[in-house]
Amino acid sequence: MAAQCAAGRSQHRLSSVSEQEPVKAKRRPATRMDDGEVQIAFLLFPRVTALDAIGPYEVLQRLPGAEVVFVGAERGEVRTDNGYLGLTVDATIDEVAHPEVLVVPGGMGTRPLVKDETILGWIRQVHETSLFTTSVCTGSLLLAAAGLLDGLEATTHWGSKKTLEDLGARYTEQRVVQNGKIITAAGVSSGIDMALTLAAQLAGDFAAQAIQLAIEYDPQPPYDAGAPEKVEPELRELVRATLGG
Repeated sequence: MAAQCAAGRSQHRLSSVSEQEPVKAKRRPATRMDDGEVQIAFLLFPRVTALDAIGPYEVLQRLPGAEVVFVGAERGEVRTDNGYLGLTVDATIDEVAHPEVLVVPGGMGTRPLVKDETILGWIRQVHETSLFTTSVCTGSLLLAAAGLLDGLEATTHWGSKKTLEDLGARYTEQRVVQNGKIITAAGVSSGIDMALTLAAQLAGDFAAQAIQLAIEYDPQPPYDAGAPEKVEPELRELVRATLGG
């Protein structure tokens, strides 16, 4: 079945690795995929922000040897933060114990999860054996609540700076922050930047650049309003008011 999935994905992924040697996946239990392939788990939950997960997914699913799985507390559909879009959890956290890569997206749904010991315990367990543990936007709140960011520099959506710091991390305005195998990304769209950073470390710079070209990621927004320090206070307050808690 894994072979069928791999074949189905082959047209979307790079057919060869880069000029650099890829990171070798650790040997996993017999119930896992063969060595040479990398399992990438995306945590889903109610009120997740769609692009936090789907942005990195569009990058990472193109890696040679990538097996992507969407994981959650239970199988089935979860609705995104505005309720309009549904994403599907294909495996429970009990079924995915040791992925090589963990991606934790953000969204308003992270707020109750910072006290959910089942989810936090799973994040800690995955982190023990992962090659990389990553987050996008307020997904870093869950890494912090799990104790993975204590005293470390990390980033999140600018509107959640205080919450991240209250959970033990040291907020920085950088778009992507790496501490060893932990990589945190700022708000929403920065997940693509994080995923390209990660792709380079898994498969080399050439492969990451090929993926960037394949998805034509060449941002040219009509406004230079993508960071709080670039806009007037009135705009910051308007956005802050829409973010809620």
